[in-house]
Amino acid sequence: MDIYQHFRKEEQPFIDQVLSWQEEVGRSYQSKLTDFLDPREQFIFESLLGNHPDFTWKLYGGAEGSERKRGLLAPYYEQIQPEQFDLTLLEASYPAKFVTLTHPDVLGAFMSLGIKRKKLGDLIVHDGVVQIIVASEIADYVRMNLEGIKKATVHFQEIPFDRLLEDNEQWEELDTTVSSLRLDTLIKEIYRMSRQKASVFIEKGQVKVNFRIVEDASFKLEAGDMISIRGKGRSKLIEVLGTTKKDKYKVIISRLK
Repeated sequence: MDIYQHFRKEEQPFIDQVLSWQEEVGRSYQSKLTDFLDPREQFIFESLLGNHPDFTWKLYGGAEGSERKRGLLAPYYEQIQPEQFDLTLLEASYPAKFVTLTHPDVLGAFMSLGIKRKKLGDLIVHDGVVQIIVASEIADYVRMNLEGIKKATVHFQEIPFDRLLEDNEQWEELDTTVSSLRLDTLIKEIYRMSRQKASVFIEKGQVKVNFRIVEDASFKLEAGDMISIRGKGRSKLIEVLGTTKKDKYKVIISRLK
């Protein structure tokens, strides 16, 4: 059976990567730790490995509800422990009365250091505190080099994971119907804008599906896909429930408040 037929064409390189990890662990009998995976990559990782009798695996990002997680693939006889994921929690404070920091501000500051996104886990910005989960191999580099975000001076220090703040994101769910599962159609419904305006956002490269820019308005979405529009926030197509008598799709969508 062709594995690729169950996934999108643009996902084939990551599928090949997972299969190569599996081959490597099977040949060397040594565990393989991945970089941070986004939710779609985690889904593919989990789908490909499943209940394979020769391997054991786990995804972990510092907390049960973490969005970005590292994967660990090991021979079936190993017992995977949290400390094997090599995660470090860094924290810094900033004067919230004088400076407003957002998730993109913090992410941009880290990326400006030349750090690849796959080395960064979840980010939390809340009430004058910034926390970020990073791959342990870059923790010291971040601490020594990231000294400012926007107009705020920051000093990151390593802290234990029992001090990890809860993510205060709130999502609002909606049951609705749409004429198709095209990207421009879903954006029109979720963000309450015209289909023409939705197409403009897409054509300008301001729309991401599963953390990757998509510039095709006719791109077909599937259950579980995450959408983000620059300046408009994130949303999800949670489930496709079927069609109505008028051939419209019944869907459950969710948008970050």
